[in-house]
Amino acid sequence: MTISLLDWAIIGAFFIISLLIGVLTARKAGSSSKEFFLSGRNMPWWLLGVSMVATTFSADTPNLVTDIVRTNGVSGNWVWWAFLLTGMLTVFVYAKLWRRSESTTDLEFYEIRYGGKPAAFLRAFRAIYLGVFFNVVIMATVALAAIKIGGVMLGLSPIETLLIASIVTVIYSSLGGLKGVLLTDFFQFFIAMAGAIWAAVYVISLPEIGSLDNLLAHPNVSDKLSFIPDLSDANLFIPLLLMPLAIQWWATWYPGAEPGGGGYIAQRMLSAKDEKNAIGATLFFNIAHYGMRPWPWIIIALASLVIFPNISDMQEAFPHIPADKLGHDLAYSAMLTYLPGGLIGLVLASLIAAVMSTLSTHLNWGSSYVVNDVYQRFIKPQASEKELVLVGRLSTIGLMFLAALLALELNNALEAFNILLQIGAGTGAIFILRWFWWRINAYTEIAGMAISFLVAIFFEKINPAYELIHIEESQAYLKILYGVGITTVGWVLITLFTQPEQDQVLLNFYRKINPAAIGWKSLLKRYPQEETEQGRLSKEISLMLVGSVMVYAVLFSVGFWIYGDTYEAIIAAMIALIGGGIILKSWKGLK
Repeated sequence: MTISLLDWAIIGAFFIISLLIGVLTARKAGSSSKEFFLSGRNMPWWLLGVSMVATTFSADTPNLVTDIVRTNGVSGNWVWWAFLLTGMLTVFVYAKLWRRSESTTDLEFYEIRYGGKPAAFLRAFRAIYLGVFFNVVIMATVALAAIKIGGVMLGLSPIETLLIASIVTVIYSSLGGLKGVLLTDFFQFFIAMAGAIWAAVYVISLPEIGSLDNLLAHPNVSDKLSFIPDLSDANLFIPLLLMPLAIQWWATWYPGAEPGGGGYIAQRMLSAKDEKNAIGATLFFNIAHYGMRPWPWIIIALASLVIFPNISDMQEAFPHIPADKLGHDLAYSAMLTYLPGGLIGLVLASLIAAVMSTLSTHLNWGSSYVVNDVYQRFIKPQASEKELVLVGRLSTIGLMFLAALLALELNNALEAFNILLQIGAGTGAIFILRWFWWRINAYTEIAGMAISFLVAIFFEKINPAYELIHIEESQAYLKILYGVGITTVGWVLITLFTQPEQDQVLLNFYRKINPAAIGWKSLLKRYPQEETEQGRLSKEISLMLVGSVMVYAVLFSVGFWIYGDTYEAIIAAMIALIGGGIILKSWKGLK
């Protein structure tokens, strides 16, 4: 593959604009920690929504989708499509609750909802556990995707790729704070979308494929097209559809799809102008992320089955790629080497944008935990604003360094995705219920976190070595099922056998957040003057279901159109329009 002068010019211009945004926003971002991490709580829904989509446009996401499609077909994507239900629950139930908390980070929530030393411990531990450990793992998967892109398309070594990606991202992230990240995300999103769509269109026209009809009819592809896995094969139907829709979306914790919101999604909601903008941002994100964006990746993944049907074909085509980095996820980058000059530059810039937007968000989010929930809360409460910003910038550099080191040890994106799902199995229900069930306390969350982690270690490390529980490879989904069951039973028992939070702590939370009263009745019997309106939650759940149907209809309408099933595409589009009208009317009615 030849990179022309025009390609390098496009890539160079992208780097310059990204750095310029960081420089221009540096002064205001450095004025206070609130500006650095929340942009003054004055951001509009459209900028926040695009930023959420850009962040999840990570370069490892098309690699993950490619791995899934090549391994399990289009229907294998339900493993992440099911998280739309989580996203819509956040839109209509939790977005406004987060905004009312007025926290700087979602971990500050712990000392609003719970009291005493357990709450303080939970806040500090989660800051390190999520902000450093989990965050570094997530960034490492993104860096791994960058390594594969750099190796296949530019012939760079893993270390060369990491140095280039890390240095540029750290500079603009540490200078511009969240506002710099948001503005850069906005710019990067449109480059990423243009590159992905244009690449998919070009790949279809390759001589080896010829047309979309030829691609869909190819024997390597035709059995991969169904939206629904084979219902007669339990080893496909259960893990690919039943588990994600019945259990995974509400029971597991995964970054960007946290039940009840959280992480960088919560950070965006907390920086919104008001509750309406927080809802609008998360709504746009879910429509774009699940309904509009997957198909260019899916098309390229299907095309790769024609040109690189086996991993050995990629190994032959790219002999310089280290053996431990070869996998089905490499096929996405491999397909992009067929693009012509000019388009190569745009697509490379789009992939670099995907890498940098995700890394910058996670760097700012992780450093917000280090600064707000560790340094300012426990180490130096009287630290000046300039000192807090300095700590934030230094922690940004440290997190990137750790992520780069771990990226050199990872092999593929799907492996990391499955490990993260296993670690979070069983904790999701806590994050959903803690707003609405007064009985949940700090020990509930500590127990859920500890048990799920230990169960994950057992299934990922101990059981493979000693086979204490026999699990067929085709039934690997049982690990998640065991994890959810054991963790859920554990945290429920701990909740019931430990003392509830003090009434005053609970009442202060209830007054501030004003959640639906459904799970607070036992407490409110003692304080009847506190109870709020009834029936609100049922309306919100109804909107969540309408929104989910709407987005799935958008997703399948595009798919039917690509497959040439015009009648089905029209029906799905009509369902999407009806659902969209209901949602838009509800959103416009908000104050």
